[in-house]
Amino acid sequence: MKRFTSMLALLAFATALATAAFAQSTPGSTTGQSQTSSQTAQAEKPKAEAGTSHMRHRAAATPAVDINSASKEELMKLPGIGDATADKIVANRPFKSKAELVTKKIVTRAQYKKFRSHVIAKQEKAESK
Repeated sequence: MKRFTSMLALLAFATALATAAFAQSTPGSTTGQSQTSSQTAQAEKPKAEAGTSHMRHRAAATPAVDINSASKEELMKLPGIGDATADKIVANRPFKSKAELVTKKIVTRAQYKKFRSHVIAKQEKAESK
């Protein structure tokens, strides 16, 4: 009988442990670490949104740089654009779109993501006769 009682206690403990582990891994649960993680995510969300809206406002406040007509010095003011990259941009003009900077392998995707909101690629107007 003593052996049966200890096996029953062990089984109850294992069931309780498995239930607790499942509850923590289930999305939307309100126990343990999951609750702490969701509270942390909710606390960080307003900060991220505030930073994003601030960045949009700042990008809109400064005029976009035209990669087809900007000087080397103007291009070098963009985030992630150095002397060599500015030279490549000037040498490969004109661009049909700003995305051509990546497709023509003038800049990497990582570089492009840093400055894409700050540039445009205006097209020359065709002369009418």
